[in-house]
Amino acid sequence: MKVSARTEYACIAILELAARYDSSNPARVRDLAETHNISTRFLVQILLQMKASGFVVSTRGKSGGYQLNRPPQQITLAEVMSAIEGPKSIGGNSSKKESSVTLALREIWNEASHAQQEVLESVTVAELLDQTHKPTGPMYYI
Repeated sequence: MKVSARTEYACIAILELAARYDSSNPARVRDLAETHNISTRFLVQILLQMKASGFVVSTRGKSGGYQLNRPPQQITLAEVMSAIEGPKSIGGNSSKKESSVTLALREIWNEASHAQQEVLESVTVAELLDQTHKPTGPMYYI
């Protein structure tokens, strides 16, 4: 599965905002950008796109920044990715004459696309945030 840098950064930003969901202080763009080594300008563009899609709200001023507009439990990864990338189609018409091989390939590509979409729709931002707090490997105690 190919994910663009824009989509990955959007997911990162949404996860960071989800971690601060219960806070009354908005997250500053500069802080998010520095934490994840993202260009501030690029992140601003992404957050504006997320704002236009209704995922985040912004507050202006010295103590301004961005906050999630909905609870993390109500946002799926599929929604975030779709807001950035738009709807995708798999298996375009690469040849003029449809053969049994191209039809079989297109059917497999469509199945893979549907399976991928189901997985992304089943994962909420809150669940993904919970996974970031789990230990990733074996713990060794001395």
